[in-house]
Amino acid sequence: MPKHLFRKYLPSPDRLKGHKSLSFLGEVLSDPNLWHINRHSLAGAAFIGVFTGLLPIPLQMGLAALLAVRFHCNLPLSVMLVWISNPVTYVPIFYFTYRVGAWMTGLTPSSDHAINVAWFVEQLVPLWIGSLTCALIAGLASYFTVKLFWRLAVVRSWNLRARRRQRQQ
Repeated sequence: MPKHLFRKYLPSPDRLKGHKSLSFLGEVLSDPNLWHINRHSLAGAAFIGVFTGLLPIPLQMGLAALLAVRFHCNLPLSVMLVWISNPVTYVPIFYFTYRVGAWMTGLTPSSDHAINVAWFVEQLVPLWIGSLTCALIAGLASYFTVKLFWRLAVVRSWNLRARRRQRQQ
């Protein structure tokens, strides 16, 4: 049951392998582990995608793809989940992670400082601490959520099969 849901929305491996912009990856894309749809592959991809999506770095999709290849997780899902942070959500997400980092470091955010390079560099520490903390928590939450929903779908499928067998007897 869960496999059909994911297959419906994820692009096919053949379609991605034939894409011109991905031709430089060559044989890497032919690894079947990158396309498996099982609870381990999808849970790992959820962690990777959400974790990298909450990091304040450019090229988040590239990092997610590299991590998916390295850890043999579902590549399309890893890259797609990075888009939880997008041009519309950058400001709220990174303001929240900055506030978490400021709280963790004991830094009180104030707006009366002159904005210069030294002030900006000082603000990167709480941003990174908060981003890494939130990314780790949200990544783990997504990992275990996928595992839980997969398990619930499997149990539901077993129960449906058992009911069908009882009706047939």
